[in-house]
Amino acid sequence: MNIDSITNGFVIDHITAGRSMRIYDLLGLDNLDCSVAIIKNVSSKKLGKKDIIKIDADIDLDFDVIGYVDPGITINVIRNCERVQKLSVELPEKLVNVIKCKNPRCITTTEQEINHIFKLTDRENGVYRCLYCETKAN
Repeated sequence: MNIDSITNGFVIDHITAGRSMRIYDLLGLDNLDCSVAIIKNVSSKKLGKKDIIKIDADIDLDFDVIGYVDPGITINVIRNCERVQKLSVELPEKLVNVIKCKNPRCITTTEQEINHIFKLTDRENGVYRCLYCETKAN
C-alpha cells in the first residue's frame, strides 16, 4: 500500500478500529477538494487495531466532533511535511449541532432554527443529554 506523505494538513491517529467513517461523515470530509486517506484496521501496539485518517489540507477541524466520536484520538499537525504539533482530544463539555435530539416532543423538532445542544452529564460513561428536554443521546 502506498499513501503519499502530507505537505500541510492533519493525521488523525489512534482512532478505535471501525470509527473512522463516522468521523469522516461528521466532519464532512467528502466535501473537501484535497487528498483524504482512510486507513482501516492498522496494527497497533496500544490498541491492537486502529484506524487513521490523513487530510492533505489546512482546514478547520472540529475537535468537539472528534472528541465525541473517540476521545482517545491524537491529532498530528503537519506543516512542510513535518509534524509540528501533536494534540490529544477528550470528550467535549458541550456539543452544538453534532447530534440531533430523538425526542419528538423536544423544541428542536418543531423549531428548525434552534441549535441542537447537548451537555456532557456523565464523563465516565460518555453520556450526553439534550439541553432542552434532558433526553439522553444515543
